[in-house]
Amino acid sequence: MFPLSVPSVRAPDVPDGAHLVDVREHDEWVVGHIDGAQHIPLGELTGRLADLPLDAEVVVVCRSGGRSGRAVAWLVENGVDALNLDGGMGAWADAGRPMVSETGAEPFVR
Repeated sequence: MFPLSVPSVRAPDVPDGAHLVDVREHDEWVVGHIDGAQHIPLGELTGRLADLPLDAEVVVVCRSGGRSGRAVAWLVENGVDALNLDGGMGAWADAGRPMVSETGAEPFVR
């Protein structure tokens, strides 16, 4: 059973250079994501634990914070220093933080 609350951070408080992991699906990722984020869809996370740094804090993001909250709960239980991006990509965009897309179009949150 996962805890009711997980450690989190607000979008404006995410430091530059933080290790970000985006757990959204591919179609969400390509239209808009945080530049430099690592993309690991939630369904692949348990099989890719070794792809995450064990010596750095990890900030996990999804669209609104639900999927990433579940991911953070699991990661913390497995020894990863992880934080949930409170409000997800929507909060990131609302805070005016930079995003990129893989389509060549203006990035947006799907």
